[in-house]
Amino acid sequence: MSSDVIAVYPGTFDPITLGHEDVVRRATQLFSKVIVAVAAGHHKKALFSLDERIAMAQEAVKPFSSQVTVESFSGLLRDFVVARGGKAMVRGLRAVTDFDYEFQLAGMNRSLMPKVETVFLTPSDKYQFISSTFVREIAMLGGEVHKFVSPFVQERLMAKVPSPPA
Repeated sequence: MSSDVIAVYPGTFDPITLGHEDVVRRATQLFSKVIVAVAAGHHKKALFSLDERIAMAQEAVKPFSSQVTVESFSGLLRDFVVARGGKAMVRGLRAVTDFDYEFQLAGMNRSLMPKVETVFLTPSDKYQFISSTFVREIAMLGGEVHKFVSPFVQERLMAKVPSPPA
């Protein structure tokens, strides 16, 4: 682990999945401090409010609480990272389909933050196919999501989604 290196792991986390949790765990092995940065998500229609997403993320990172904090941000991620003294940005890659977007984003972020490195981490094989979008859709259609999210997230998800269609 690098000493005193702050990494920021940004996302909307709507909801936070076991894949996200696995990336956080991996990041704690590399960085002294990890900030899970929950985006206000002004460009996306979130199922959960910002406060709900923050609460779920805080619960998810409890096992790593000595190294991980959860904060919200709005506006440019660059401003958030620089203000927190971030030296690395963590991005999760699930499949090759993520790579093109993430590669372009890393290039743009390097232009905006030349002193901040983007580090790509892949989740464990069993989590590589999980996305928050898929989890929301499965839950909305009455499917089981317990294999994709922690129990506390599943509980909130089931309370949030309408009854499945008949």
